[in-house]
Amino acid sequence: MAKLAPTRLAGTIAATTLCVMAAAEAPSAHAQAQDRGLVLNEQLNLGDVISGQRLNVVNVSDNVAVSNAAMGNALSGGADGRAADIRSTQDMQGAAVADTSLTLRGETGYVNSVTQARGNYLAGTAVNTGIDVDAGQNLNGNVTARSQIVETGARLNYGGHVSADAIGNTVALGASGTAEARGAITGRTDQNSTGEIYAENEARFTYAPAPAVFSSQASANAVQATSTPNSHQNLAVSQNASGAGVTAWTGVWAGNAWDIAARSRAASNQAAFYNQGGSLVVDVDQQNSAEVLSRTELSSYDFGAAHSTAEAVGNEVHAGNNDIYVSIDNTQMNTGGVTASAGFTGQNGYDAYVGANAAGNAVTGFACSTCGGDLNVRNSQTNMGDVRATATTNVNGWGRNVVAGSNAVGNTASFYVTGPN
Repeated sequence: MAKLAPTRLAGTIAATTLCVMAAAEAPSAHAQAQDRGLVLNEQLNLGDVISGQRLNVVNVSDNVAVSNAAMGNALSGGADGRAADIRSTQDMQGAAVADTSLTLRGETGYVNSVTQARGNYLAGTAVNTGIDVDAGQNLNGNVTARSQIVETGARLNYGGHVSADAIGNTVALGASGTAEARGAITGRTDQNSTGEIYAENEARFTYAPAPAVFSSQASANAVQATSTPNSHQNLAVSQNASGAGVTAWTGVWAGNAWDIAARSRAASNQAAFYNQGGSLVVDVDQQNSAEVLSRTELSSYDFGAAHSTAEAVGNEVHAGNNDIYVSIDNTQMNTGGVTASAGFTGQNGYDAYVGANAAGNAVTGFACSTCGGDLNVRNSQTNMGDVRATATTNVNGWGRNVVAGSNAVGNTASFYVTGPN
């Protein structure tokens, strides 16, 4: 059987798909060990990548759907039935900007708007086989996602969901398998971000008699690996964020909102691993010196249920396995300031919920108790930055319930053995 020839991929603003398919005849065990797909990827983007949406509509009775994305370098694909090695280097030197402006006049139906800006992106999947990843991502440019509803007289008759996400470096991996052909994710990822990451979501409107959600999310480095039953993971992740700042800002001003939520979340370094039906072994090193700010301001003169939340974290790890074995080696260092601020102002209404949570370093790990969970952890966390959480609530007329809370912590770690659900 001929081997898959190495493929070299290089480009600017590249969106590349890789795929390694199963052979027509089942190879021998020796041939399987030797005959693996190989992908070599090198991507360098030196220019700015800018995507804009301007929507000006009147009396749209059904749906308003908007998708706006800007991305510097991208590689995506997968292996099905035949193992593959992925060797990837992505370097983003320019800025990535996605800007959405919505002018909604008159009566408007359901509004679904998604705005995303990313520097470097890698996604890989393994089906009934394994992928081994060696990925390096470097971001020097700024990443900005901005969404605005600018018509103050807008009437969102069916509510909606509006989001703005800015992420510097992203690695997303997945695996699935069977008892005969197990899935696997192995290898390492190295992410470095020196750019400023900024996500903004602002909305001004008169009336929303249905659920309406507005969110912003900002992250310098993000890794997520998910594997289903008959799969396992063994990954090493290194993340470093040292840019001017990581900021998520959501501001919503309404006249009358029946069920409204405004949310912001900012995290410099994020790593999340979830597995079922096999072992989970992760080694994570996170370093953050960037300022992290998550801020939400929500105002509605008349309100039914109003939710205003803000979350900020310097370094964050989640590692969970609905099977027996989990091994976590975690090192986190945060020297940047971390601030979460959530506020709500209303005149007359019913229920207001306001929450702000901030952490310098956070890690959570769990294994399955009904599987005979075996959880092994080495954890080292150091926080040298100021951590602040503030929740502010103003109801100037009358209301029914006000629930507010704020929580700030330098280092937090939670490890437990739990049921599969």
